[in-house]
Formats: sequence, C-alpha cells, structure tokens
Amino acid sequence: MLKQTLINATNAGAAELSRFFNSSFAIHNKEGVNNLVTEADHAAEKAIIDAIKNEFPDHYILSEEAGEIVQDSTYKWIIDPIDGTVNFANGIPICCVSIAVEKDGKMILGAVYNPIMNEFFFAERGQGAYLNDKPIHVSEQPELIKACMVTGFPYTYLDMPNGPLEVFERFIRKGVPVRRLGSAAIDLCWVAAGRFDGFYEHKLNAWDSAAGFLLVEEAGGKVTDFEGNPYSPYQPHLVATNGKIHDELVEVINDRKKL
Repeated sequence: MLKQTLINATNAGAAELSRFFNSSFAIHNKEGVNNLVTEADHAAEKAIIDAIKNEFPDHYILSEEAGEIVQDSTYKWIIDPIDGTVNFANGIPICCVSIAVEKDGKMILGAVYNPIMNEFFFAERGQGAYLNDKPIHVSEQPELIKACMVTGFPYTYLDMPNGPLEVFERFIRKGVPVRRLGSAAIDLCWVAAGRFDGFYEHKLNAWDSAAGFLLVEEAGGKVTDFEGNPYSPYQPHLVATNGKIHDELVEVINDRKKL
C-alpha cells in the first residue's frame, strides 16, 4: 500500500505539472532572485498531499511549499511538487515531481517523474533502481578527468571557500564537461541511470535530494556530503557519483587535489 500510494501521489502531482506546462499560470517570487513558485506548484502539491492523506492521514509530511505537516509518526513524506520550477516556468522540459518516504530516519522509497519526457524513476531500499520499470545502474567511468559531470548553483552566490564558481572553474579549465540542468532531482536520477558520472551541489534542501539520493544508492552509486560522510538530506552539501570517481571528486571540491 505504501509503494502504491507513492506511485499514485507522484502521478497525481505529475498530472498537474502536465496540465499547466506551456500554458498561462500565475508566478510569484520567493526569497532571493529567480526563486519562483507558480500556481502549478501549489496545484501539484495539493494533489500529492491529498493522495497521501487519503491513505495515510497520520503520516508526517515535509513539502517545499506547504512546509511541515507535523504528525507523531515514524513515516515522513518529503515532497517537491515541481523540481526545476524555473525550467517549468519557461517551458523547458527538465522538471519533475519528486517524492520520498522516510521511515525511522532512513529513506526507504523514492519516486521522480518527469511526465514531459515520460521518465518515471523509482527506487525501494534493497530492491534496486528503475526507469519506467527497467533496472538502471550507474556508469563505469573510473577517471574524474574523463567524467561527464553535472552541478547546480544556488539562487544567491555563496561567498565561501571552494564556492560554486571556484569548483566549477577547476573542472572547466581542465576541459571536463560540467552541465547545469536546473533540477537536482533529475541530476541525481541521471547519475543513477549512468548518463552522468557525478553530481555535486553546494546548497540543497531535503525535498531536492531525498528521492534522488536513494535512486543513486540503489543504482550502485555513492552519495555523501562534501567531506565524504554518509549523506543526510537535512544538510546542504551533496556529492553523488558512480562510486569510482567519488573520493577524487571530494578531494577536488575541497581543493585538496588538482585535476
């Protein structure tokens, strides 16, 4: 029932995403520049939460727009109704619904669905990762210098040592391709599917990464914070790779090793 409810909730949110995509809708700006929320985000979020509450009214919910719906439960649903909102608002088809289920502090289920590209990613802890019901696996690339990478940038520049632009520059000056898609959930799924060899980002929220990081792990990859510690979606830093380039990527991010 839990797995089916996750699938139903993801489909419900994706139906709203599809309904609004490339149409007219209200757009508002949250804190920071280009930090958007749209009418579609709220519609998708409502559809998702309604689907969850219909089956599990006593479960805890953490959602990007609604915030925390606190319940005394061992289960927590972590929801991004539309990840890649700027893409969505501009008619760019790299956007998705992302939902994870956490039990007793451990992520056990994750779903990421981009209905525009018809790609439904799903993972269950211990059961592997799937794209449209077919198993997926991370890449086999063993060398960081030959890797195809992806990253994202925060809406406000982080003026800090080894900040987003500094790390990005280390790669592009060496000719390493680093893409920027604008959706962390999709970035993680594409690492899980072997399209990218690695992904790093300096500032993510739990709803950005909760589902995607489980997908990477279940696809055979590795996910940590910037120091190589076990990943928690409740801290901002993320490194996700095929595992083979992981340690070197962590060292380069921290400027402890040159490419």
